Amino acid sequence: MPPSKTPHSLFPSRRRFLLIFGLSALCYPILRFLGFKVPTEPRLVEIKATLSPGGFFLGPDFILFEGEQGPWAVSRKCTHLGCKINYLANEGFLECPCHQSRFTPQGEVIQGPAKRPLPRFKVEKLDNSGGYIVTI
Repeated sequence: MPPSKTPHSLFPSRRRFLLIFGLSALCYPILRFLGFKVPTEPRLVEIKATLSPGGFFLGPDFILFEGEQGPWAVSRKCTHLGCKINYLANEGFLECPCHQSRFTPQGEVIQGPAKRPLPRFKVEKLDNSGGYIVTI
């Protein structure tokens, strides 16, 4: 006659489950900590060009605009998938070459698939030398 399973024979698998679950619950904070990224220091980019109102400067990480109210800069990284955005000066908007998301020069979404506006960067206009400092 084969030995029958009693309720006591189920305990080792239940113990194993609780042990694995408990260890994974303890390891989660450690693994979360290891995946933590230290925020980067702000980067200052000096632009020595002077722009007239309505002008723009195309940098590798941002596009700097000069308007009647002053200068502003928006990121060139699309909020949809991260492609590098181009400024179409003749049409007056920013366009992502990957999926044709369109943005205003202020960074607001005109046409998707992007749903979030472009990040804006702080711009300081240098009075004496006629340039700009963009904080990325």
